[in-house]
Amino acid sequence: MESWMTIPMINLATVTAMMTVGWIFSVLRHNVTIVDSLWGVGFVLVAGVTFWTGNGFTDRSLLILCLTAGWGLRLAGYLTWRNWGQNEDHRYGQWREKSGQRFWFVSLFKVFWLQALFLWSISLVLQKAQLSAEPSRLTRLDILGAIVWATGFVFESVGDWQLARFKANPANRGRVMDRGLWAWSRHPNYFGEFLIWWGFFLVALATPGGWWTVVSPVIISLVLLKMTGVPLTEAALKTRRPGYAKYIEKTSTFFPRPPRKRVR
Repeated sequence: MESWMTIPMINLATVTAMMTVGWIFSVLRHNVTIVDSLWGVGFVLVAGVTFWTGNGFTDRSLLILCLTAGWGLRLAGYLTWRNWGQNEDHRYGQWREKSGQRFWFVSLFKVFWLQALFLWSISLVLQKAQLSAEPSRLTRLDILGAIVWATGFVFESVGDWQLARFKANPANRGRVMDRGLWAWSRHPNYFGEFLIWWGFFLVALATPGGWWTVVSPVIISLVLLKMTGVPLTEAALKTRRPGYAKYIEKTSTFFPRPPRKRVR
């Protein structure tokens, strides 16, 4: 049960089973948006299974479990609250329209099992950190990783909270959120996610051979900066928010910095 090959396979089966149950629920509800909530839960399951079945250094394994649970459960709770009672996310709605009546079955592969595989691949950084028995002490890299994670957690959670409060005010309908952390970055929540995964990598880097797990934060970074994160979000906001062009001129895209005082 403690081999590097066995436990990851158990984790792959676990997240695939979880996503399959989510798919059944989505078919009954005719809404696949539940997969967003399952994303964070899946990582918590992986960290939990690895902690209980692995034989790595307990303190490091427990550190990863606590950090993953704090991030994953908060994210799952926030997305569940945000999506509750809403229509299906427009991204999935477009896929449903293209697939037609076959979408109920296609979504098992295209949405749920694909995300299970993606989730498992990214989680290898967590599993490597938890399964390593050496070094049998917490190092400076472990501490640095926890600090980077904590900084990212603040950006992500505070950014989400500020945006939720802004949207809850009817007077802000159609306006651009440019306050708080959103005055320093157009995507402080994505920046926080970025830091969280680089923090996990630093903890894995403290273990022998942990360098290869850099693939996990690199994948997350590419998704956020080049794929479904910033590009898709900005494309939608540019058409729906008239003031977004001016917001772009004065506010950093991703990495936080003070807003420009003068715009053209």
